[in-house]
Amino acid sequence: MTIGSILLLLTGLLVLFGAGQRALDRLRLTDRQALLFIALIIAGGFLPDIPVTPRFSFNIGGALIPLILCVYLWVGADTAAEQARCLLAALVTGAAVFTIGRLLPDEPEAMPFDVNYLYGIAAGLIGWVFGRSRRGAFIAGTLGVMLANVASAAMVWARGAEQRLVLGGAGGFDVIVISGLLAVLLCELTGEIAERIVRGDRPPERAFRDGEFVRREARR
Repeated sequence: MTIGSILLLLTGLLVLFGAGQRALDRLRLTDRQALLFIALIIAGGFLPDIPVTPRFSFNIGGALIPLILCVYLWVGADTAAEQARCLLAALVTGAAVFTIGRLLPDEPEAMPFDVNYLYGIAAGLIGWVFGRSRRGAFIAGTLGVMLANVASAAMVWARGAEQRLVLGGAGGFDVIVISGLLAVLLCELTGEIAERIVRGDRPPERAFRDGEFVRREARR
């Protein structure tokens, strides 16, 4: 089992035990929706890659389901400005990951660690910085990795090479999972710290219930 699958299983267990509810609320996802997407990504990762052209194919769990989730979150953004910010953050993340790939040695064996993890961590960090919200961070981290992979393959193809791109397959699955989860985790931690500093010991005034934010009732 890959590190991506392990991280998803741990995330699913946290959701089952009620942890991370605040992050799910901000993502506008229910527990069932989150568990469904996690299950689909894990199960899809074991399915054969889907060929599109002789040089391009994609993995259902590593590319298609995360892309569907990104679209779902993007459509649910509160404003057009937030939607634009999500796409811009994804482009910035993709450009950064692409640049990192160009700066690293051509031989992966020359690195003391798996470069795929570096891509995932870098995408998660950049997605958190530029995404600004949990939703934006996830979209930036996940979609940014996909854009970087496509850009790298396009550059190789332009040189006449016959390299095959499997989007979300093999190590790409781990990169996409790590980047998306790390971006949301960082956004959640920093957001929680900032809010606690501002409000002190007072509980949040609003909560996400039944698909919408409602004001909490004052305690008597």
